[in-house]
Amino acid sequence: MTEPRDGDALIIVDVQKDFLPGGALAVKEGDRIVPLLNRYIEKFQRLGLPIVATRDWHPPDHCSFKSRGGPWPAHCIAGTSGAEFAEGLRLPPNTLIVSKATRADQEAYSGFERTGLAEKLKRLGVTRLFIGGLATEYCVLNTVRDAIEKGFRVVVLSDAMRAVNANPGDEAKALEQMRQWGAEFVRLQSASRETSLPDSGQP
Repeated sequence: MTEPRDGDALIIVDVQKDFLPGGALAVKEGDRIVPLLNRYIEKFQRLGLPIVATRDWHPPDHCSFKSRGGPWPAHCIAGTSGAEFAEGLRLPPNTLIVSKATRADQEAYSGFERTGLAEKLKRLGVTRLFIGGLATEYCVLNTVRDAIEKGFRVVVLSDAMRAVNANPGDEAKALEQMRQWGAEFVRLQSASRETSLPDSGQP
């Protein structure tokens, strides 16, 4: 049974308004993961374990924007409403906020890319990470990859993430890739071939 313990941390990836329905770069059903993430947050908070929230924090002329030849519409511009975390996401005051892709000429899908996050977590004695958020095949996938490369064990919150699926099958490919890298999968509710994270609350 996989459940949080000493040495674990929770990473919530890019659950920002621009990635939710109605946002500049909306992920279908992205808003539906917020209640689930809140329950994971409550578990980690009760145990006094670290909670991290990553965010895109782009300058207005970021290289990923279509106006600069990139693939995406302008989104998550630093200081704007779209860059704010989702309404209803109950991040504790001591949440470690990690801003990424803050330079106009550098993209960063991973929460570990030029952020110093790995070093911060290791100083806290963290060895295993529970990771969920948006979007499965982009920032979640890359954050999982980098976490494993940096020596962390990873547990993916399979019920608390959603995919863009710009190409059919992108989500399935990302999930399989994470499994091949050695990530475990967990969800609040029991599911076939996945470990259920014990939950004292009501569904």
